[in-house]
Amino acid sequence: MTYKAYIDNIKAKTGKDPQYFQALAKAKGLTKHGELLAWLKSDCGLGHGHANAIILYIQNPELAQKKILADARQEKAKGKG
Repeated sequence: MTYKAYIDNIKAKTGKDPQYFQALAKAKGLTKHGELLAWLKSDCGLGHGHANAIILYIQNPELAQKKILADARQEKAKGKG
């Protein structure tokens, strides 16, 4: 599964985008991987892989955006977009 697919699935399941989780984590003062993982799994109902996808966005949004764009380009090149 691509990073973009993880993010798309999270949006479909929760109705929330990565920026929502990023802002909420910041408001709660959560920054460490372990605390973010526990919070996303317990309070937000995400699975392990989906939680890790959001953690990447929270901790490194620039890299996350690059991965989303790269995945979108690959999908388009394969004729899926």
